[in-house]
Order: sequence, then C-alpha cells, then structure tokens
Amino acid sequence: MQTISEPTAEPRGRKERIAARVRDVPPSGIRRFFDLIQTMEGVISLGVGEPDFTTPWHIREAAIYSLERGYTMYTSNYGLIELRQAIAEHLARRYGVAYDPQDEILITFGVSEGLDLAMRAILDPGDEVLVPDPGYVSYAPCVVFAGGEVCPVPTSAEHGFHPRPADFGERVSERTRAILLGYPNNPTGIAPGRKTLAEIAKVAEENDLLVVSDEIYDRLVYGRDHVCFASLPGMRDRTILLGGFSKAYAMTGWRVGYVAAPRDIIAGLVKIHQYTALCAPITGQMAAIEAIKNGEPDVASMVEEYDRRRRVMVRGFNDLGLTCPEPEGAFYAFPSIRSLDQSDEEFAEQLLREEKVAVVPGSAFGACGRGHVRCCYATSLSQIEEALRRIGAYVKRKRKA
Repeated sequence: MQTISEPTAEPRGRKERIAARVRDVPPSGIRRFFDLIQTMEGVISLGVGEPDFTTPWHIREAAIYSLERGYTMYTSNYGLIELRQAIAEHLARRYGVAYDPQDEILITFGVSEGLDLAMRAILDPGDEVLVPDPGYVSYAPCVVFAGGEVCPVPTSAEHGFHPRPADFGERVSERTRAILLGYPNNPTGIAPGRKTLAEIAKVAEENDLLVVSDEIYDRLVYGRDHVCFASLPGMRDRTILLGGFSKAYAMTGWRVGYVAAPRDIIAGLVKIHQYTALCAPITGQMAAIEAIKNGEPDVASMVEEYDRRRRVMVRGFNDLGLTCPEPEGAFYAFPSIRSLDQSDEEFAEQLLREEKVAVVPGSAFGACGRGHVRCCYATSLSQIEEALRRIGAYVKRKRKA
C-alpha cells in the first residue's frame, strides 16, 4: 500500500498566479472612467472614443443578408479574399501603395488584435520599441505583453505635441527593433505632415528598424490629405500598416481590422492568429466589404460633422482659458488644465462627480500627457455645448476657490 510521508520542510510560499509582466501593467485609465460613468445618471461622456453614429443601414443590411444566405462559417485564416481584394484596391487608389491580397493582407479582430499580433511576431525578449508619448493606452502594454520594452519618445505642448524626428534618432540603441506610430494621434489629434514622417522614415532606414503604423484614423483628417507611412520612399518593406473600419465607418462593435505588410511578416502574424483566433467573424467581414466598396458618402458626411464639432469644442475650451490646440485629425481635443491648481486626474474625477461630464486624464496616455485631458467630440453638438457649459461652471468655481 502506498504511504504518504510527512513533510520534511516548511511548505513553499504560493507562487504568483499571474505573470509579472502582466501584473506590472496598470488597468486602462480610460476604462476606469467608463466604469464610473455606468454607475451615474445624466453623464455627458467625452471619454470613450466611439462614434455616436449608427453603422449606416446599407452596411448593416449587407450583414443581415449574409446571415440570411447562411454565411455563418469559418473563413480563411487570412480573411475573406473579397475583403482583402477590396482593401488592396482601396490602399492602391488612395495612397498608391500596392499589396498582394493573397498573402500581404490579414483580416483581424479590429486594429487591437493587429497591434498585438505585430508586437508578438517581431519582438524577442528585451527588444525595444520607440513609442511617442502621449500615445494610445494599448501601445505600451502590447509591447510589454510581447516581452519587449517601451522607450518613450516625449512630445510637448510647447511644440504642439508634434513628434520631432531627432528625438527618435537619439533614443535608438542596439536593442531597438521598431518604431510604433499612431496618427492621427490619440489622444492629441496631431497628424504629422509628409516632411516629419519622411524624417522619421530616415531614422528607421538608417537603423534598420521596422515601423508599425497604426492608421485607424486615416480617414478622419481635416483640411489636408493623410500620408500613409508605407507610401513613403523605401518604407513599404519596413512598414506594418494597421487599419480598420471602426472609426470612419462607425463600426466599433463589428471588430474588423486589417494588417498590410510584406508577406514574410504577414506569415508570422498569421501563424499566431491561426492558433489564437483562427479568423475574424464572417458577418463583420461581409459588412466591411460593403463599407469599403460603397461607404464613401457616409465617411464624407461623418467627417464633415466631426469637423463642425471639432471647431466648436476647440473654440469653447480656449474661451474658457483652457488652452487647446486645434486637432488635425481623429476626434479628440486635448486641452490643458495646467492653469488650475489640480492634477489632470483630480480634474477629471471632480468634473465627473460635480458636473457629470466625463473626460479622460491625459496622464492615462503617458507622462507627457499630464496637465491635459482628452475630450472626444464624437458626440452630438448639443451635448458638446452643454458639456462646455458645465465645464465652464466647474472652472469658474475652481478659480474663485
């Protein structure tokens, strides 16, 4: 009969159940405020970056019709070839950059999955990624979860939060693997011009770096044309281009994005994608085909409305003495609250509790965002005007205190 011996030493302490790299990443600063909003009534949210438009009917109808026809199966790991062909035609037509839809385009669960796949595919443990600060909240965690290290590239209000190419070059080391750009920028709305992007491209070329270019807001640019990073001379073979349908087509909940890159890189992403996600939902892909083929009038009308709201919000903040540069793209304003005697987190929490207006502290997007708050104008003009009135009342009280 088997016997169990008595332990000869004290039991070892229980190991942590979660990996250190996950434990050390703080929860999203955006979602914390979103959760607070859910517990309150009458809140005007300028927080979550989601269009207030419903997905246009003809796009929804395409999805409904696909279900009626029984399209409920898996697709290729790469995604529907019809969608990949439409994306290839779209990129060639708008930006003059050519991708083979067979093996240079991958359909993903939104841009978020594309970013995660890109980081996991290209990074070895300890590799560094240069990331402008402030930047989207997912950038640094995705690098860390992939085993990489983030090297922030600071920007400042004094320079309009525009990235300075020399700052990238100064931070390149032997461990630097890639540059991660997101533009138009979330949270600042900055859209770097061709000259700045070309100088960043030169840094990438001189140091043999990849560039992961998140261009989900490419269609939401005001008064200028968007410059696709892959279209710059010599950059197509260095660029991992991330795009999608969430913002321009008001399709956030459909979760359809794409990655366009040289075939060897896409092959690496597909290897991870096929073991973790298999394929993006076919219904969303069918809707995306309709969007990219026939959605241009919808995009134009939404951009026109965002532009109108943008000007109202920026003027409103500047009239309140909260300095706010004019965003060049996306749908975010990034006013300074440095004239008030409180941090951006205190401002956001007190504004929510006292005036029921939700904004996101700039520090959620990086150290260089401190002293600012992100305000999304993807909500109705009447809501924006009422939010500005409430913010004005709060600011007036604080300045009297």
